[in-house]
Amino acid sequence: MSRAPDGQAAAELKRCCATAYGLDIVAALLGESYHPGGIELTRRLAGALGLRTGMRVAEVASGPGTTAIALAEEFGVHVIGLELGARSAARAARTALARWPSPRVSFVVADAEAAPLADGSMDAVLCECAFCTFPDKPRGASEMARLLRPGGRVGIADVVVEPERLPPSLQTAAAWIGCLAGALPARGYEHVLGTAGLRVIASEAHDEALAAMIDQVEARLLALRLAGVPALGAIDPQQVRGVADAARRAVAGGVAGYLLLVAEKA
Repeated sequence: MSRAPDGQAAAELKRCCATAYGLDIVAALLGESYHPGGIELTRRLAGALGLRTGMRVAEVASGPGTTAIALAEEFGVHVIGLELGARSAARAARTALARWPSPRVSFVVADAEAAPLADGSMDAVLCECAFCTFPDKPRGASEMARLLRPGGRVGIADVVVEPERLPPSLQTAAAWIGCLAGALPARGYEHVLGTAGLRVIASEAHDEALAAMIDQVEARLLALRLAGVPALGAIDPQQVRGVADAARRAVAGGVAGYLLLVAEKA
């Protein structure tokens, strides 16, 4: 699974990702924010994007809506969350309505590789720990660029890997959905963004955030299994530990990490 799927396989992978991230068990494992570093790294990325009151922002793969709501609350921007999973989008809309009813944040069921928004309609586009799962990354990057006005910025926080050094246990379909098998090296993201007309202007490594999330998911997964959660009854604890150990070794050995990138449209 280290090579990008195409055609029907790509469509199926998108469906699997959207379905998986809409499950209640995923929320229990990942917490409020579905990405390493949580809301603190979101704030850091937003700062690097230069978000200001009144700006128009699209969040790609908005998941539970945590980031979109926080950006609207804390930065005063208008956010549209684009989410392929209908269940996730509906949940995000309910959360927003209950927590902070505002016309400044909304959610749309949409494929990020074919966003239903006008050319040049956004000041910024943000995508956290999701771009790595896109089957067609060049198309996804081109869509982000299309949405931006000239001078607008894309902010990506994502897993980076050296694909040829990933062990087999981290190259499966499940590892793709889990953001490892489909990730690129840092230079790969820069190339894809550059081809779409986006120039990288800032880059920060946050590998420690990925390592912390690996520990969190392993601990919660094993705890929930011991608690008798039905959805986890068939999971082999030894396999969980084995995959988590392989992922930790990958981070410690520089094979995998977590990167914040900001790119600007000419």
